[in-house]
Order: sequence, then C-alpha cells, then structure tokens
Amino acid sequence: MTSALLGTRRGALIAAIILLIALALPWFVYPVLAIDIVAYALFAVAFDLLLGFTGLLSFGHALFWGGAGYVSTILIAKANAPFPLAVVAAVVYAALLALVVGAIAIRRQGIYFAMITLALAQLQYFFAYQLGNWTGGENGVQLTGGRGTLFGIPLENDVAFYYGVLAVAALGTYLVVRVVRSPFGAVLHAMRENEQRAVALGFRVDRYKLVTFVLSGTLAGIAGVLFAVGNRLSGLDGVDWHTSGQVVMMSILGGIGTIFGPILGAGIFEALQHYLPTVHWNVFGVVLEVGDKTNVVMGTIFALCVLLFRRGIVGELLAPRAKRAKT
Repeated sequence: MTSALLGTRRGALIAAIILLIALALPWFVYPVLAIDIVAYALFAVAFDLLLGFTGLLSFGHALFWGGAGYVSTILIAKANAPFPLAVVAAVVYAALLALVVGAIAIRRQGIYFAMITLALAQLQYFFAYQLGNWTGGENGVQLTGGRGTLFGIPLENDVAFYYGVLAVAALGTYLVVRVVRSPFGAVLHAMRENEQRAVALGFRVDRYKLVTFVLSGTLAGIAGVLFAVGNRLSGLDGVDWHTSGQVVMMSILGGIGTIFGPILGAGIFEALQHYLPTVHWNVFGVVLEVGDKTNVVMGTIFALCVLLFRRGIVGELLAPRAKRAKT
C-alpha cells in the first residue's frame, strides 16, 4: 500500500470515520479504556512508520513505550516534578534511547535487526526489574497523588484527560502522514521496494533509517507516557516483549503501511482484550465463558483476520483503489 493512498477520498473518509468514533468514544466506554485505545493507536502508528514505510521489523518497541512511561511516572511520583517537565524528560529519554538503539540496529537487516531490538528491549526490562527502589519492581510505580496539573489545570478528570490524549495522538498521526507523503517519505518507499537501487541513486539509506527509527521511537515514547499517566501506573508489562508483540499484531490486523489501519487494529485489539473475558454464551442450557481462555479466542480471531484480510482490514478497503491506480 503506497503512501499516495493516504491522500485519496477513500483514505480521507476512513480518517474522518475514525476521528468521529474517537470523539464519541469516552461516552460509550470507560474513559480510561478510551485513553488506552488512543494511546495504543499512536503507538501502532509509530510502529507502522518504521515497518510499513521502511520495512524494518522491530520486536523491541516496548523499549520506548514502557521506558518513557517509567520516566514520567517516576518523576511525578518520586521527584514531585510538574507534569510538563515529566513529559518532556520522558520524550527526551525515548528520543535519545531510539538514537542509540537505532545506531546499533540499522547496521543489520531482517531477522537480525528484529533480534537486536528485542535483545536491547529485554535488557531494559531486566534493569527495570532489578532497580526496584526506583521502578517498584513487580508492583510498578503508582501515581498515588494523581496526575498533577498542566499550567495550573488539574488533570484528574478522565474525560478531559482523554481529549488531551486524543489531541496529541491526532497531531502525532498528522505528523506521520506528512512525513510519508513528503520527499523524505518517497525515499523511504524507494528503500523499502529496492534498497540497492536507492543506494545506487546516491541516497544514504542508513541515515534515512536512523531518522525514521528515532521518530518512530519518540512517538512510541509519547504514547507510552500518555498510557502510563492515563492509568496512573507504569509497570514491567510496559517494557515486556509481549507489549512489542501486541503492537505488531495491531499493525498487521489493521493493515501495514496504511497509517489508519494500525489505529483501527489497536482499537479492535484493546476492545477485545477488555471485553472478551466477560463474554459468555448460553448454548442449549450450557453456559460457555471465555474467561481465562481470552488469549486462545483472540489468537483464533487474529488468525482468521490474517487469512481473510491479508492486507489488513483497512488495507483491503484501500486495495481496489490501489489496483485502479496501477492500471
């Protein structure tokens, strides 16, 4: 799926529908769940920028998501730092970390790139586990004093905080769309299609990869801060490899390289994860509950979606347009 499709009427319609749903979301679901969905949506967009437009599969993006979440909550809870300072520090941490990890990882491709990102992410996980005095160990860091204030405005109202999260996520998504539709994005597309040809044309592909990796990691860090502060908690699950796997599933489910697809994938994934455990069916007087079999059911749903929608849900919706564009 090419970035040009983002500017089509169909792409604009999908974006408008997603925005309308997002605006109404906290009035139909628990506001903290709405915050989770939007934060994960931004996380998935950040990941899609790397995989969908550069072809680099990272298995360690929880490194930035969870790491930035830890920094923000530690500063607020333990250092009594104001909310804006904690956010800026966490974003800077994610950006610098992405710069270091990217400089190491982009020297490799394919599975080797993925394994390097996974290994470095697990390294942070073990640091977080061992530094229990700072990270709270298995209990995590809780914002017992609340989220604090932003320029004197209390951030305790979940609905108001949600719309702030939505505004940040919308700006982040807009930034990614502008990047992939720019000349910079055209080079990324050329690199993904044929890296050797891009090198032959004189492009320094490693620099493009590094810039994209840093931007992706920084946006993932912003999403992690929004999630952690929104839930008033950061824990080991945020830096665990399962979180990196979840964002991969969200992107594939919605459609890699579509930007809006991962947003939809994140919403579906989080909604299923939240509501499936409470679902039960009465079949001929026998009550069947999902309960602790949630992962089995979600795995089955994910497998069916991959088989039926090979380009992802949004990818399939945009596919007819792509076919006409080639003819």
